[in-house]
Amino acid sequence: MTTPLAQDIAALIAAEGPMPLSRYMALCLGHPRHGYYMTRDPLGARGDFTTAPEISQMFGELLGLWAVAQWQAMGSPAAFALVELGPGRGTLMADALRAARLVPDFGAAARIHLVETSPVLRAAQARTLAAYADHVAWHDRMEEVPDGPALVLANEFFDALPIDQYVFHAGYWHERRVGLDDGGRLVLGLDPAPSRAAPAFAAHLPPPAEGAVLEHLESGPARVLSARLNTQGGAALIIDYGHAGGYGDTFQALEQHRFADPLSAPGNADLTAHVDFSALARIGRAAGLRAFGPLEQRAFLARLGLAQRAERLKRDAPAEVRASVDAAARRLAGDGAGEMGRLFKVLVLAHPEIGLPPAFDSAEEWV
Repeated sequence: MTTPLAQDIAALIAAEGPMPLSRYMALCLGHPRHGYYMTRDPLGARGDFTTAPEISQMFGELLGLWAVAQWQAMGSPAAFALVELGPGRGTLMADALRAARLVPDFGAAARIHLVETSPVLRAAQARTLAAYADHVAWHDRMEEVPDGPALVLANEFFDALPIDQYVFHAGYWHERRVGLDDGGRLVLGLDPAPSRAAPAFAAHLPPPAEGAVLEHLESGPARVLSARLNTQGGAALIIDYGHAGGYGDTFQALEQHRFADPLSAPGNADLTAHVDFSALARIGRAAGLRAFGPLEQRAFLARLGLAQRAERLKRDAPAEVRASVDAAARRLAGDGAGEMGRLFKVLVLAHPEIGLPPAFDSAEEWV
């Protein structure tokens, strides 16, 4: 399918040559006129994917209780930034704040900051969080959040950051780029010149086999976040689908809840890649933070009390509500097809003076 963005990208390639995959992803997702996140609400049955907060209130409520416990471990500062990166429709934040009412001092201290570039989703967030309208601020980047200690929630944020890919061929790494075929269609190919950057990215991995694919996350936001937490205090809770490092091609597109060709309709599909949690942990530790995890989502939610919260919601509820709660709990923490419990992982980056984050033990610290 030809889209306006496909035409713009083809013109850029014709003028400048094949582009890195990271630039292609950035254009597809964030182009000011045609970017995927600039033009639509992608969530829910009518969108292209469903995130955990949209599955059940239990997810956001448990994260809210995690945030309260982490705030207490920080010494209960009288003012702090409660930040969400990529907050979707605002559902997670609304559910987290409702659960946090159990500790009124937390709500009094929290200053809510949402890092969101999509005007469509900002409007949805404003509607969802209308009750907190006087206490919410929006930002395009983490750098804009005012100084001070921070608790940062990032659910399915890092998977949408641009990546670069490198393929090992004939003893060298070559960057994968997006170019044009003879018919003017977008195609993936390899830069014939060996990459100077890839060997450093692969230094911590085993020797690659022929055809191995190395993915490198655009790490600017992670570095900014880590530097902020190290100098001003706080912690980040990162939840996403991903792995603990290695080789593999995870670049993908989702459209109407199905996998699609990432090059077929730029701007019309969500482009993501599985998160390399080892890379995030290394960035955090290099900045002076402690890193915990990655812990499977099913274990994390179980430790926070998912089963108990489900039972409370089912108490005195009609049969259809009980069945719905059970189905949501399985979707969040199960390990079957379409369930999130094993695929999704949890990583915490924390200032070294805070101690163990809730739901983690000392053996789960990244060393």
